[in-house]
Amino acid sequence: MDQDHTPYLIATPIIDSDHKSIRDFAIKTIGQSKDPIEIAIKLYYAVRDMILYDPYSPFYSPEHYRASYVLNRGKSFCVPKASLLCALGRTCGIASRVGLADVRNHLTTQQLVDFMGTDLFVCHGFVELYLEGKWVKATPAFNRELCIKHHVPPLEFNGREDSLFQPYNLQKQKFMEYVAFRGVYADIPVDEIVDAWKKAYGEDRVNTWIKGLEKAEGPSLSKFEREEVLED
Repeated sequence: MDQDHTPYLIATPIIDSDHKSIRDFAIKTIGQSKDPIEIAIKLYYAVRDMILYDPYSPFYSPEHYRASYVLNRGKSFCVPKASLLCALGRTCGIASRVGLADVRNHLTTQQLVDFMGTDLFVCHGFVELYLEGKWVKATPAFNRELCIKHHVPPLEFNGREDSLFQPYNLQKQKFMEYVAFRGVYADIPVDEIVDAWKKAYGEDRVNTWIKGLEKAEGPSLSKFEREEVLED
């Protein structure tokens, strides 16, 4: 390695790669695989499809992004799913870190656009895995069933090329635009994410989300999988 990757190999308070449930899940997922590329691919698809995408999940506490919490919950939005993939990568000896970007034309519904007040999704999360001497981007946000419903090909990952959101859906309509990349992190910058959301969506709106989640004691604020696809 041409730099110190130790921060991306060790457990953190949120990316808890040393948690028993994370280790057990990784072992079960990779089976007898020894090749880092093969391991990374298996971990990616496990997180992509076994952890359902849920944009209405709790988001305001470090616990909500903790890999072991996300694995146990079985659903969450892009950043917690990225946290889980990072943890699984690290427990398998693959240097892994979280990246954040702002994206427009997310996989969305009219209900979600109304909920957020915009089609700009701030601090979208992805993963960078260090494989064969380079950092490779992976985006395990949207599970296969959700992609099929929204007429978007499920995002694949081969361990050697960056896997980022598709610019167009199956109908050749514009689907995703990366507006800005915010950086990469050894742990999840929860305060930075929440502050960025308050700036982008309005402090009152975000505080209303938090109050609603606290009142519900943790469950999602809505059922994204039941919402209708937003048509252009």
